[in-house]
Amino acid sequence: MNINQVIADELKIGLHQVDATVELIDGGNTIPFIARYRKEVTGGLNDEVLRNLDERLTYLRNLEEKKASVITTIEGLGMMTDELRVQIEGVMTQVELEDIYRPYRPKRRTRAMIAREKGLLPLAEAIAAESLAQPALEEAKAYVNPEKEVESPEQALAGAMDILAEIAADNADYRRFIRQQTMEEGLLISSLKDAAADPDGVFKMYYEYQEQISKAAVHRILALNRGENLKVLTVKVEAPLRRIMIYLKNKTVLKDNPHTTPVLLEMLEDSYKRLIAPSVEREIRNALTEKAEDSSLKVFGSNLEQLLMQPPIAGHTVLGWDPAFRTGCKLAVIDPTGKVLDTKVIYPTAPQNKVKEAEGELTKLIQKYHITLISVGNGTASRESEQIIADYLKKTRCPAKYVIVNEAGASVYSASKLAAKEFPDFDVAQRSAVSIARRLQDPLAELVKIDPRSIGVGQYQHDMNQKKLGESLGAVVEDCVNRVGVDLNTASASLLEYISGISSAVAKNIVAYREENGRFEDRRQLLKVPKLGPKAYEQCAGFLRINGGKNPLDATAVHPESYKAVEKLAGILGIDTANLTPAGFAGVSRKVRDIKKLAAQLEIGIPTLQDILKELEKPARDPRQDMPAPVLRSDVLSLEDLKEGMVLKGTVRNVIDFGAFVDIGVHQDGLVHISQMTKRYIKHPSEVVKVGDIVDVMVMSVDVKRKRIQLTMKGV
Repeated sequence: MNINQVIADELKIGLHQVDATVELIDGGNTIPFIARYRKEVTGGLNDEVLRNLDERLTYLRNLEEKKASVITTIEGLGMMTDELRVQIEGVMTQVELEDIYRPYRPKRRTRAMIAREKGLLPLAEAIAAESLAQPALEEAKAYVNPEKEVESPEQALAGAMDILAEIAADNADYRRFIRQQTMEEGLLISSLKDAAADPDGVFKMYYEYQEQISKAAVHRILALNRGENLKVLTVKVEAPLRRIMIYLKNKTVLKDNPHTTPVLLEMLEDSYKRLIAPSVEREIRNALTEKAEDSSLKVFGSNLEQLLMQPPIAGHTVLGWDPAFRTGCKLAVIDPTGKVLDTKVIYPTAPQNKVKEAEGELTKLIQKYHITLISVGNGTASRESEQIIADYLKKTRCPAKYVIVNEAGASVYSASKLAAKEFPDFDVAQRSAVSIARRLQDPLAELVKIDPRSIGVGQYQHDMNQKKLGESLGAVVEDCVNRVGVDLNTASASLLEYISGISSAVAKNIVAYREENGRFEDRRQLLKVPKLGPKAYEQCAGFLRINGGKNPLDATAVHPESYKAVEKLAGILGIDTANLTPAGFAGVSRKVRDIKKLAAQLEIGIPTLQDILKELEKPARDPRQDMPAPVLRSDVLSLEDLKEGMVLKGTVRNVIDFGAFVDIGVHQDGLVHISQMTKRYIKHPSEVVKVGDIVDVMVMSVDVKRKRIQLTMKGV
């Protein structure tokens, strides 16, 4: 198999692009580095395509290794033929390979093996050849042998049928047809197993449920899996049995022999029900789950990316508010640089309800530290806290605003070793309040401290393959961090370890070097950091920024390998090299008349030159500036305040397969079903909205008792 050609065909890109990218990957280059600094080599492939390419490359290489192993095993058995070798070498999936390998795979002792040991293979072969001239039981009498524990003709015939059943079950063509037909025409059926395991009726719609497998939606597959794992549901696959049995009969019964036909039909039914159906059902359920997980991972990754790329709110002294009832609300005051100025605990919520006392503490903090923004976590007691804040702001006419932030994972961070090291004198709740404040100031820098699986912007993430989920989300975080870049002199080790080429150990070494030697003044100082060699430097340098350093280009995304080209560019365009600062390049693109000629003069590729010009005109520009800023609020609604037809502005909190949840400023997020997003047909809500989007919605219905809000975006 030409792996590179296969990938090129699948991704619909040029073979030369795949060849070049594979060479870069094999050379130890990371995806963010390749995407940003090797565009002319790859033909401008973006990070999404590059990650898909890398994933397929790994899969197909593993498949080739498995093929070689299978061929070696079969050769060792002395059963390899030229036809079988060609068949193995031609497979494109692990499933196909397993089908072919199945008859040769070492098995536990089966009924068929025992029958072979008893000398019943000749009888099986005679029945399969449909050559019997007398009833099968008469023929079987010749195989009765008490010494081999074959006590009767019936036992002999049953053993022969076991041999034939296993041969049929191991037939790769049969399995391929049955799997395909079941996927196309089969049903996914669920029924109630134990109502006591579902006291809230979460899975009620699946108590008596069936759906065509080919039309099963991702979120329903995952819901069925969860219901089954919780012992609430029984889930099974119902195959198109009649069509399958006709196929097996046509493949097996080739003659009209009254002595063998009934035996073969009985054998086929046993083979299918006992051997084929259970394993094919497992394979189909696994395939459905894998497909559902891949789809959910894509949605989860997209949601996570939007959350991480929310614009930082700079220049504010923020009050982080971690809501709670019994234990009180924890407050943390953070200055514009993220430094903790003060912490406090107040008890305005039930059961203490010390609102006046809490308002007094708020006034002291706001006046002392000139707080302009309050960041409120959206967990338990969030809306009660929000009401208190809104009433306070209205009563005091305080100009501060508040924002509800997603606090998912804050408790995970607060109890982590990282948080304990960062704030050794704080308790868990105080750390959480600090995290909630910092999430508003710089979401990316704060959220990278948390396992992305704990951030909670997906669906059924706890039911997925956790290794696969961790790797997928880790790649999303890596892409986001490298797209934004980090300040080398302020970044934490947890942020640095997501930078291209930097391991966890090297990230800690960078911080240790910084603490011992003071701030970095030049990117090349990185080479003095233990374990950070030339290759790692090449991968990471362009993503690390030094503001106010010796070389102004160190504050940009221009890679050090292009510094000489920038100096040469300044000379060609008549820019004084003494003014070799980003400000000196304002409007530089307009001075370039022939970019192809200029790139040749500078001995760099056109994509690299375009990136350099773009970066010099707007140096160190934060791509998060393009994202919608969070809604700043000063008032709050209750569920009872909502009326049908009311139009509100809200923030998209989560996007799932059947819709999006939108925070409209009441205790519960409202659901915009996929059918209520737009008048045109869409396959997935992500075609219309993303996490963090600010949207206008209209209230369709409010169920106060069940705390459910139905919203629409149509015509709003």
